[in-house]
Order: sequence, then structure tokens, then C-alpha cells
Amino acid sequence: MAKKMKLKKEAKKFGGIAILILCILIISCIFGIKTYREYKYKQTYEYKLIEHGYSLENAKKLVSYFKNSSKIDSILSISRNEKILDLIKEKYYIHNHLERYLAYLDTHKDTSYKDVVAIVNVNRDYDFYEHDIDSKTSDNELLIVNKYYTLNADFNPENLVTINNQYAYENNQITEEANDAYVSMWHAAKEAGIQLIVNSSYRNYQDQEDVYNSIKQSKGEREADKVAARPGHSEHQSGLAIDVFEIHNQLTGTFQDSPAYAWLKENAYLYGYIERYPEDKEYLTGYSFESWHWRYVGLEAAKVIHEEGITYDEYYAYYIENQAE
Repeated sequence: MAKKMKLKKEAKKFGGIAILILCILIISCIFGIKTYREYKYKQTYEYKLIEHGYSLENAKKLVSYFKNSSKIDSILSISRNEKILDLIKEKYYIHNHLERYLAYLDTHKDTSYKDVVAIVNVNRDYDFYEHDIDSKTSDNELLIVNKYYTLNADFNPENLVTINNQYAYENNQITEEANDAYVSMWHAAKEAGIQLIVNSSYRNYQDQEDVYNSIKQSKGEREADKVAARPGHSEHQSGLAIDVFEIHNQLTGTFQDSPAYAWLKENAYLYGYIERYPEDKEYLTGYSFESWHWRYVGLEAAKVIHEEGITYDEYYAYYIENQAE
């Protein structure tokens, strides 16, 4: 009997120990799981952004917006800046330009986020002609030439054709594709009672040098840079640009008020042409408004530019360069 009682006590004792051990194991597991979860959370970008100074709400927004980890790493590499949350909302935001956006904002505090993005995208945070980039001639009709993108002195389009005298004055040339599109546009305008005429088109490097130097000598470099490109920086060298007027209105000062200009603004994109230097966009294009200067970019690009109301410089930065990165 005594032996049975002793066995019961020992069993009870061991049972208590077993329960205690089980409780310890459960608690350890719970604590271990919690510790592991904390460790894993500290590896997340949300936690790293919070540690970097962003609120939980803003950290979640940044993680949600940037699916690419390298982009969040780049944010963590610079000082916390809440302006980033406003910049990324802009339609044409390009992440590789983030530090340039922020630097521009620091010195232009009254500029809208929309304009900051546009200005930096088209390189206007650099001085004209002091940030040269080689134009990518393999872009064909999407080639860009401006006060930053430059063509070599020996560049000449391979498929130049002479525009028929029915549509232009003598000795005007553009690329074959641009010519075909222009001829189609000319006939459509004619049906609307408008007779277009091209008075200037392709110019080689030397021709453009002569044009620029002539204006520079008569009006000075500052005025010349407003209305003419320096050699190597002219769209006319690409063979994709035309200066087009109406047969009865060939004055640069009044063409913008003509039915021909109104028709071109409404219809040119249907033939792959865009207005290259629009009014009120001088701060992006670097050129004064030129109602007569039209550029062939192809149907797809022209449609986007027309519908979104952007310059070709903006289009190229966002839809071509940005997509290639």
C-alpha cells in the first residue's frame, strides 16, 4: 500500500515537471516566433524606411509604389525627404532623376512639382550647350536633337528625297518617310481649302552654321540662341523637320493666326507630325514659339504628344529614354 502511494506521488511529481517543461517549451516557442518575426520585419524596407525617419504611413506608401528594391535602396541612400512622396505622384516621374529633382527644388522652391519633373527630365537643370549628349541616330524618326543632344558634323540622313515642287520651294529635302507623310498631309489640307508650302527643310552642319552665325552677327549670341540652333544641334540636320507655311501667308509674325496653323494644330498628328516649339513651352524647348516649325516623329509618338499636350523633349525623356533604362 505504502509502495503504491509512493508511486502515485512520484507520478504526480513527474507529471508536474512534464507540464512545467511543456509550458516552458510553449513559452519559448512563442517568444522564439515573436523574436524571429521581429528579426524578419527588421529586414523589410518598411522597417528600414521607418528607421530612416519616415512615418509608418509614408513608409507603406513608398514600399507600395516602388516594387523595385534597388529604387528603395536609392531612397535610403539619401537624407529623408518628404517631397519624394509628392514627386512620385507626377505622371512623368523618372526615378533615376530623383536627386536632381530634389536639388532643383532646393533652389527653386516656388516651382510646382509638375514643372520640376518636366524641367529636369528635359535637362533644363543644366546650362544650354554645356551638357552635350550624342543623339542616338538609330532612333530613326524618333531621333532627338536639341540644345543638349547633338549630331556629329558629318551626319547626313541616308534616305533623303527632294520634296516635289508642288509641295515645297526648290531644293527642299527630307527623309523619304517624312516626305510621304507630308504629301498625305498636304492633300488633306488642300481638301480643307489650305495650300501648304515648305520653304525650309534639311540643312547639313555647314548650312546650319551659316544660318546661326548670320543671326549671331546681326543680333548677338543671346538673340541667336532664342531663334536658331547652333550647328550640330539643329533638327533640320536630321532631315525630319520642315518649316511650313500657307501659300498666301508666309510671314513668321502672322502665321500663328492663320487658318493653316489652326488646321495643323488640329490635324498634323494624324500624319505623324508635331509642333516642335509650342507657345508657352519655351522654358522646356529652349526656343521661342515657332508656329511654322513641324517635326515628323511617326504616328504613334505624334498621337501621344498631341493627346497629352507635351513637348517632344518630354516625350523622349519619359517614353524612350526612361523605357530603355
